[in-house]
Amino acid sequence: MNNIENNPTRVRYLILGLVCFLSMITYLDRAAFPNAQVQIQNSFNFTDVSQMAWAMAAFNLAYALFEIPTGYLGDVFGPKTTLIRIVLWWSAFTAITGLAGLTFGTWFSFGFGTLIVVRFLFGIGEAGAYPNITRALHNWLPVTERGFAQGLVWTSARIMGGLTPLLWLIFVIKLEISWRIVFFFFGAVGVLWCIAFSRVFKNNPSEHPTANDAEKELILRNKSGETEQAHAHIPWGKLFASRNMVFLCAMYFCLNFGWYFNLNYLPAIMSEQFQIKPQDWMGALYKGGPMLLGAFGCFIGGFATDWFLRNGKSKTWSRRAPAVFGNIACGMCYFSALYFLNQRDPMFFAISIAFAGFCNDLTMGSTWATCQDIGQKHAAIVSGTMNMIGNLGGFVVTLLTGKILEWSKIMNAAEGVVNLTGDELAKAQFPGYQINLVMFGLVYMIGAAIWFGIDANKPILQD
Repeated sequence: MNNIENNPTRVRYLILGLVCFLSMITYLDRAAFPNAQVQIQNSFNFTDVSQMAWAMAAFNLAYALFEIPTGYLGDVFGPKTTLIRIVLWWSAFTAITGLAGLTFGTWFSFGFGTLIVVRFLFGIGEAGAYPNITRALHNWLPVTERGFAQGLVWTSARIMGGLTPLLWLIFVIKLEISWRIVFFFFGAVGVLWCIAFSRVFKNNPSEHPTANDAEKELILRNKSGETEQAHAHIPWGKLFASRNMVFLCAMYFCLNFGWYFNLNYLPAIMSEQFQIKPQDWMGALYKGGPMLLGAFGCFIGGFATDWFLRNGKSKTWSRRAPAVFGNIACGMCYFSALYFLNQRDPMFFAISIAFAGFCNDLTMGSTWATCQDIGQKHAAIVSGTMNMIGNLGGFVVTLLTGKILEWSKIMNAAEGVVNLTGDELAKAQFPGYQINLVMFGLVYMIGAAIWFGIDANKPILQD
């Protein structure tokens, strides 16, 4: 009986499984929109992806602006109610996206302006998901399992993001299910998760009836000063004036700056520049490649940072090493992709972009574990602030990439030609894609350098 009692229960892994599944739903709903570009553009009679830039950027802007408020709610009121509110909200607007382009009698038309508003509201809903997941993991996992858990959360996200093009191909192209119905189905998945989460999750191990004392002691070990619940009085000035906070946010801005190309523009470049057809199975793998390989990157990077920590390396060294390597390697992959774009080689271009996703995601376990290391009882606010600045980078690059493509189209179009399609559009926008790939590679190099200013051993609010 004593042996049973001395063995920790594994409720924490059930919690980890729940938030990993949530991470999958997050990317299922997020990646659905770029993969529905053809159908949505057809519903509005658009000719090229640059016209969709504002609809894609509206999500990034809202997602960024509402990170801190929802991170604050998670720290003050606990991640349980905050996550349920988040998921129900974004699931509703995922379903509503399926109405894009429809007219309802004479009283309402779901025009492009309405789509931008819906995407903005969708972004508000998803904001705070990962900061509150971080807070939940901070409460439920021991220090030495942080990197692995964060890596597994992002592995789950990337797997689903990578499989979404394939799911879209099966549902919409092969089975000929209306893309509008698919959006409703994706929204319903989130509602089902909320029901399961509300029945299983507790904000702290001490509240869970099936977690034994041995597991609670294991979770609390080496967490001196970190277990206190945050409260309504947040020292905002100290948080935002922290050198660690500034460098962490700058690093994540760079990390998101290049990565959002994979989500928002990769389906377009594969179709436009390489003539990959929507019904092509290999095309679905090309488009999902950065996410699928990124899943392995998340897992390996998360495992590596905890392995270094368990083997006597400092938190700072353990978090920094995988991240610096990942940033540098990712930048090199974008330069490689530029070479294969110039060679008009779709397979090796896609492989280069896929490995860029892998290298990018080697950093994710380190990055989000660092939020727990330096944020402690304010882990959700710190990670929310970091994610806000990172997604402002996503907002900027989504618009900037579209503007560069639009500029390239105008500069290279034949005189007097306004609406380009097919080969003419691909040729005109080709220099724009070249510029973007060079820009992404350089920004990743800057991100690698910024990591040398981040000290995971130094909490933002030291006694």
